[in-house]
Order: sequence, then C-alpha cells, then structure tokens
Amino acid sequence: MQESSLFILARALHVLAVVLWIGGVAFVTLVLLPALRDLADPATRLQQFEALEGRFALQARISTVLAGLSGFYMLAFLHAWERYAQPAFWWLHLMTAVWLMFTLVLFVFEPWFLHRWFHELAVRDDRRAFALVQRLHVVLLSLSLLAVGAAVAGAHGLLS
Repeated sequence: MQESSLFILARALHVLAVVLWIGGVAFVTLVLLPALRDLADPATRLQQFEALEGRFALQARISTVLAGLSGFYMLAFLHAWERYAQPAFWWLHLMTAVWLMFTLVLFVFEPWFLHRWFHELAVRDDRRAFALVQRLHVVLLSLSLLAVGAAVAGAHGLLS
C-alpha cells in the first residue's frame, strides 16, 4: 500500500473512531443520564448506569486508542509536530487535550479510583452523584464538540 493510501486510511479510521467515541459521549450525556434521572429507585438508577456505561466503556477505550494512534500517525506522516508550537493551530492543542483527558479517565482514573468513588457517592447521595456526573459529561461533551468542529475547520484552513 502506498504511503498516501495509508494516510487516507489513517484519516478515515481517525474520523470513524472520533464519531463512535464522541457520539457515545453525546448519547450518555444527552439521553442516558437524563433518562436515568427519571427512575424512581436510586439503587436501580445506579445499577442501570453502571451496566450501560460499562458496556460503552469498552467501545470508548477502543475508539480513543484508534483515534490516538491514527492521529499521531497523521502528524508523523505530515511532519507536523511543529504545529504544536504555532498558536494558529490551537485546535490541534484542544483536540489533543480532549483526547488526553478521555484517555486518562478511561485508562487511569476510572479503573484506579473513579468507578469506586462514584459508586460510593451514589450509594450515599444519589442525586448529588448523578448531578455531578451529568455536569462533568456536559463539560466534556462541550469541549469535545468544540474540538471536533474546530479541527474540521482548521484542517481545511479556515482557522489558520
């Protein structure tokens, strides 16, 4: 396969990974969490959240790994590392920061302490726990959507 074909494949894989990942975050933020708020029983709410988000976590982990690998491949292919030193490519910094935040949450914070901490908080104060997780998801989704929109515009020269 030619190098340019590998680049095109990497870009396609990158876009697909981001669509699955951020689309899943949007679903959790805009559909799952509000629907769980309507459940009357706090124990059921916690059980459903852990079961459903647990299923999404595998997809999110795979998607973030694919997005990271393909993104770094494209940077290397284009010899574009110097763009991190250029303020005009602020969207590249944002895209990388969003990827890093999710990667840390999915691979470090959640397995080490976040899952246990949220579960314990939800058992003690269900309303507070779900309000907090909703706010955090809204912030992460907002940053993600800004990064996606800015990256598309920036990659096509609109922002530089």
